[in-house]
Amino acid sequence: MIEKIGVVGAGQMGAGIAQVAALAGYGVVMVDIGQEYLDRGMSGIEKQLARAVAKGKMTENEVATALGRIKTGISYEEFSDCDLIVEAATEKKELKRELFAKLDVIAKPEAILATNTSSISITWIAAATRRPEKVVGMHFMNPVPVMKLVELIRGLATDDATFSAVREAAEKMGKTCAEAQDYPGFIVNRILMPMINEAFYVLMEGVGTPESIDTGMKLGCNHPMGPLELADLIGLDTCLAIMEVLHSGLGDAKYRPCPLLRKYVDSGRLGRKSGRGVYDYQA
Repeated sequence: MIEKIGVVGAGQMGAGIAQVAALAGYGVVMVDIGQEYLDRGMSGIEKQLARAVAKGKMTENEVATALGRIKTGISYEEFSDCDLIVEAATEKKELKRELFAKLDVIAKPEAILATNTSSISITWIAAATRRPEKVVGMHFMNPVPVMKLVELIRGLATDDATFSAVREAAEKMGKTCAEAQDYPGFIVNRILMPMINEAFYVLMEGVGTPESIDTGMKLGCNHPMGPLELADLIGLDTCLAIMEVLHSGLGDAKYRPCPLLRKYVDSGRLGRKSGRGVYDYQA
């Protein structure tokens, strides 16, 4: 039975997962490599919950109770008594595999290890552990407190008990689950990222301005955000990393990352988080 959840990373995704888990009644421990990241993550959670109070969706007491369920730390040893650990680190293959090897040593034998990866093979990550049957993909959407979907992905060895326990936890957090097979990009990013990548090709070829591309998709396809706006929100470096996983994992030229996307990332224009991506957020 899952009662305490560990979260690796206090960034936008990690803090969001910690927030929804605490609101669902779970004890939460959120760990990052530095106190400044934890402080920033907790500040974001507090602001989100304060907005909920202002809108009459929560009371001050409910907020205090939820925040009281979240503990933070800078050592992975904090995860030693967690029942489920969700990794929400940067989308880098080797980093995730190294993390899982470390978590496998620290976590109690019955603990489930989940990754929030949006594209990387669960089977490959699980192979770094001695418990591949207890490793699963748990892909939350961004922003976590708002988006209802969680993609659940089995690795080759993931057992039914692990999968059922994680599904139950996600549903307790108010999420709807979609089961995906362990192929690069799973369902959502296998479809979404090539669309974003194609939007960069359209921009690079001068077919339309960023504004016309985004307006066309919002009003022509009824999308809530245009693909370039969405790329800036996700992070252009993350979009590029996912396209590289799709391209190398599936071997099809249609997944080749757009050179303009790569150029933006190389220049440090990563989107909202850096202040500038396709659009300028510094003004």
